[in-house]
Amino acid sequence: MISKAWLGTGEEATTVGPVHALERGRDIVAPMIRNAAACCELGLPVADMLRAYLGSDDSPSRGRDLHVGAWAQGVLQPISHVGDMVPVIAGIGLTFKLRAEPRVALTWVGDGSTKTAAAHEGTNFAAVQRLPVIFIVQNNQVALGTRLEQHHLAHDFHDWAASYGITGGAGAFDGNNVLDAYAATKLAADRCRRGEGPALLVAETFRMGGHATHDEREARETFPDDLFKTWGKRDPIGLYEEYLKEDGVGESRLEEIEATVTAEVDRSAEEAVRSRDRMPAGQSALDGVYANNSRAHSRVSS
Repeated sequence: MISKAWLGTGEEATTVGPVHALERGRDIVAPMIRNAAACCELGLPVADMLRAYLGSDDSPSRGRDLHVGAWAQGVLQPISHVGDMVPVIAGIGLTFKLRAEPRVALTWVGDGSTKTAAAHEGTNFAAVQRLPVIFIVQNNQVALGTRLEQHHLAHDFHDWAASYGITGGAGAFDGNNVLDAYAATKLAADRCRRGEGPALLVAETFRMGGHATHDEREARETFPDDLFKTWGKRDPIGLYEEYLKEDGVGESRLEEIEATVTAEVDRSAEEAVRSRDRMPAGQSALDGVYANNSRAHSRVSS
């Protein structure tokens, strides 16, 4: 199958840590395309994630969208317009507040998408209404192919929250350290449940590749090679493995875990590929939408 993928290589901790700080089955997340790990970490089978890429009729969206998500697991499907999920999450947080439910909604915002009108309006609304939402600015140093210093004059985003009046719920964490990501998000989530308003966290990380698999060469030309080597030494998975070793987990146990995960992914891929002959029927495109012109379409067809 010819395709491309938006990878989260080097940024895994920024996704995995925060979702583990939430309550599965109660809280809601809205990932960007690079946060797909939120799906499996919140209970979506890997096979269903791969079916979503195929667009098969048995995928979570029944082939209507190739982005990965599943409402049953509390994961909104991302859209291509980064930043637009910020007001959506703010709206969900408003629902939680009006219903007096101790629930939290979370989304990630790329360093580039902080400049979009939707992200600004959603963040400001959440701050003014003191909503139980968490925004994580995923500063991976580049927006598509535009380096941070080319679109953001400030050195970092550490003052970003204060510009919206978010103070107690502001903070930065090491986006390559899954434990730091978990701790920062857990504190923010607890604060949201107490009714103390939103949180805006900044994850410092680095995109170890292209915007997608089709522009890897361009990405390598965007930054100096030494920068990739520096961040590569701080690979999130490698850092966590070293922590586990120091905590007494043996090398053989780590190899066993890796083999188990690899086998699960391989089985899931084989299972998903068998769904290629289950493509949705054309007429099903009219199902489950807010409105359609099916009556007029029927008259034309007849």
